[in-house]
Amino acid sequence: MTTDIYGTVLIIFTLLFVSAFFSGSETALTATSKARMRGLADQGKKSAMRVNTLIDDMEGLIGAILLGNNLVNIFATALTTAVFSALFPNGEGVVYATIVMTILVLVFAEITPKTAAISRPDSVAMFVSWPMSFIVKIFGPVVSLVQVFVRFVLRLFGFDVSEQMHVLSPADEIKGTLDLHLEEGRVDKDARDIIRGALELDDIRIEEVMIHRKSIEMLDIDLPPSEIVSALMASNYTRIPLWQNDPDNIVGVLHAKDVLRALWEVQNDMSKIDIKTLSMEPYFVPETTTLLEQLTAFKINQQHFGLIVDEYGALMGLVTLEDILEEIVGEIEDEYDEPIQGVRPQPDGTVIADGDVTIRDINRALDWRLPDEAAVTIAGLVIHEGQTIPEVGQVFSFYGFRFQILKRRRNQITVLKITPLEN
Repeated sequence: MTTDIYGTVLIIFTLLFVSAFFSGSETALTATSKARMRGLADQGKKSAMRVNTLIDDMEGLIGAILLGNNLVNIFATALTTAVFSALFPNGEGVVYATIVMTILVLVFAEITPKTAAISRPDSVAMFVSWPMSFIVKIFGPVVSLVQVFVRFVLRLFGFDVSEQMHVLSPADEIKGTLDLHLEEGRVDKDARDIIRGALELDDIRIEEVMIHRKSIEMLDIDLPPSEIVSALMASNYTRIPLWQNDPDNIVGVLHAKDVLRALWEVQNDMSKIDIKTLSMEPYFVPETTTLLEQLTAFKINQQHFGLIVDEYGALMGLVTLEDILEEIVGEIEDEYDEPIQGVRPQPDGTVIADGDVTIRDINRALDWRLPDEAAVTIAGLVIHEGQTIPEVGQVFSFYGFRFQILKRRRNQITVLKITPLEN
């Protein structure tokens, strides 16, 4: 009898070891870096190739692990109950078996192997890849039947697993990972912003980053050449749109380099240059174009400057290649750029902002999370949420911030005071 108990106890501890193997394998294979495994597989590492094969069918892998883990745990529990029932025939053996198995499984088959695996998920995943590949093949048919049954049961309750397989896009997953690493201090904020900016180009329309038409420097093409050249030389920009008869009627774009070259050829005699001949054909783009589409169009058409029009052909603004690149790398300032005065943090934690500051710019500058789906500028967001054009002194609170209107010109909010409510 004693020999039988010792043999059974040995089997129980063997089963606990197998359970620990399943638990550690599950943690390592689900926590391992898929990108790192891909890189190692490209270098010819066979264990990394096996890991990639396993995690490509995550549902089958988890099913095989759960099946194996439950089999050994249930078997170990049954044997433990039999041992304690033999030692304590009055019935309390079941209670003792439950307590002992709970402790053993929790400590040695769950917490310990999972903690060890999570500390080095990549190396553990490659170590267990061969036996797990074999186990997945053995349990594959049973797991497939279980998956079919589970999907059927879920559909009865209105859950379609096939539609829920990829809730987040790869871009969303990367952005979430970047935010997490930023909070943990493992990624610099500037690096996070650059990567997020590149990933978000296809989500932003050019009207969200354009220079509004009221801020565009334009010239009448029928002005005397001397006046046009003087205005061009006084401007901070190298490209100036030209209009004729009506400011909406853009007929060309004048480049400072072309004007300087023409002046050199005529020994600076402005009366001899033809502005219409020097101007380039304007490049128009629709307002609904995304930044990624426009960046591609700029590269294909070898353009750096586009005029934005709405569905009726009316001029809305302009966008440059630099505007798009700034969405990735942040503000690019040269010796002719004026310092941005749109956002002015105050010592008390509040922020004084101009109404035409874009929501994306203030989010990026202050690491806020104001929504930019319904409005482009801070003033537009306040008007959208307030459902009115507010008066000076009015205060609104939404999205965790308090907005106070400080200045207004006609129907335009020009200056606001923004207070984070947690402050």
